[in-house]
Amino acid sequence: MDTEILDTKNDKTRYGMVCGISSYMMWGVLPIYWKIVKDVSAYEILAHRILWSFIMMIILVAFSGGLGKLGDIFRDRRSMAYITVCSILITFNWFLFIWCVNNGHIVDSSLGYYINPLMSVFLGTFVLKERLDIGQKAAIAVAAAGVLTMILLYGSFPWIPMSLAASFAVYGLLKKKIALDSSAGLAVETLITAPFALVFLSYLSIGGNGAFGSSTFTTVILMLSGIVTAVPLLLFAEGAKLVKLSTIGFLQYISPTISLFIGIFLFKERVTEVNMIGLCFIWAALAVYSYSLLRLQGVNA
Repeated sequence: MDTEILDTKNDKTRYGMVCGISSYMMWGVLPIYWKIVKDVSAYEILAHRILWSFIMMIILVAFSGGLGKLGDIFRDRRSMAYITVCSILITFNWFLFIWCVNNGHIVDSSLGYYINPLMSVFLGTFVLKERLDIGQKAAIAVAAAGVLTMILLYGSFPWIPMSLAASFAVYGLLKKKIALDSSAGLAVETLITAPFALVFLSYLSIGGNGAFGSSTFTTVILMLSGIVTAVPLLLFAEGAKLVKLSTIGFLQYISPTISLFIGIFLFKERVTEVNMIGLCFIWAALAVYSYSLLRLQGVNA
């Protein structure tokens, strides 16, 4: 019986890992998508991202017979409080990321998502009381040294990377704590901000300043922003429920690595010496953490 329980737990963990890895791979290539509409303001892209994500999630929830779950969430004040904060955090994160991509700061945004796992591990350890072995603690120490080095060498607080990292780390923590149905939770998150997005887009349309409808290509890209936004978020929410927050945090290195290479080799952004020093520390931390996880799996096998 104990073996069956352990096998079920391992299956759920593997499923959570697949969801987490898939979400981060999708986020890694997302800069290419936003670059396609770089002539559209970050505010308008954000509004479309929110609105079309909401429409997609409502359709998905309706077809899956989960509309009743929305009512349960609305009646739960604690869940609504958490989701409201999640909605604000993810909206801020979306906007800053879009702004970074379309203003030549893809490398800075990738640094933010390199720092985020450290924050996730910190929150997982001290808030959720997740336990780490000596190898994982060593990885955190190396990553922390890299972040501290970057801050000191920058000569000023790196607000773009740190803002991206902090907003998404806290978002992940709250998603872990409420553990709601992924699609229903995201539907409510986007519902909270969708009215504001609709009002803003209506204002742009009335004034003739909106990009929506200016060309078929731009219109389609903006409409599809709901899919490219919701799918990785759903996968992330599934992974966050089934895998330790500290592990989910370190999986996120997949996303900024892809984005970093895209920024350097595709969009020809410059990597400073400070960035490279910080990255070397963080890559070393990732190697230590990965070795620790593999060793732990070998012991449990």
